Amino acid sequence: MGDGEGAETRDDRMRHVRQDRHCGQPWATVPVLLAFVSASVFAEEPVNPFTTGMPTAWRTLAGGPVTAGWEIVDGVLHLMPAAKPVGGGARPNHTVVTADEFGDFTISFDWKITPGGNSGIKYRVRHFGGRQLGCEYQILDDEGVKQPIGPRQRTASLYGLYEPAAEARPHPPGEWNTARIVVRGDRIEHWLNGRRAVAATVGDAEWNRRLAESKFEEREGFGANPRGRLMLTDHGSEVWFRNVLFQPAEPPTAR
Repeated sequence: MGDGEGAETRDDRMRHVRQDRHCGQPWATVPVLLAFVSASVFAEEPVNPFTTGMPTAWRTLAGGPVTAGWEIVDGVLHLMPAAKPVGGGARPNHTVVTADEFGDFTISFDWKITPGGNSGIKYRVRHFGGRQLGCEYQILDDEGVKQPIGPRQRTASLYGLYEPAAEARPHPPGEWNTARIVVRGDRIEHWLNGRRAVAATVGDAEWNRRLAESKFEEREGFGANPRGRLMLTDHGSEVWFRNVLFQPAEPPTAR
């Protein structure tokens, strides 16, 4: 892509992102995802996971209520660090999925991570055997992550399938980034800091070639389902989200 293609102007951003000016109430530690974006933005949408309490809108991977792991402070959603249990054992995982399924949507958000951090937002999530999998907007400290990564694992990639454009660059860990995911039928776009990072068409020859090269090769229909859940991942790193604007194109499927 050249400088003109895939670049967002200020007017573009204003059309797609409406900053939240109603989220100033501090919360020390809140085990529910309350309204951290302006409810008025979603006046046309009867149900929205980002303006609905977490016990109602979100579930653990096991299907239970969300009671730990997340907090909201001054309108910022924060996945807190989790210490290993006393006496040893694995640290708890606080990945959450929406109770409802969504079709086409646009979501804009700001995010930041710690050095070495790893996170992501998944969409079109569904069950493949005993696992819940979906397309992922990768959030990563590309330079500080401990294990080696490939181009299709870098920040703003469509994880495992499409590498981000070279001009779509994240800010250093600890600094805020602006992102957007657009899902319209078979078309998927990832944006990062005003630049289009990924443009993919589900099911075309390029998609099928990349899918065959990925770890999702044996997951029949991966990414092709027109509806699915959203997922906020926990890969053991702190992550923060703010100014989230989620715009589903149609009402969600009843849970």
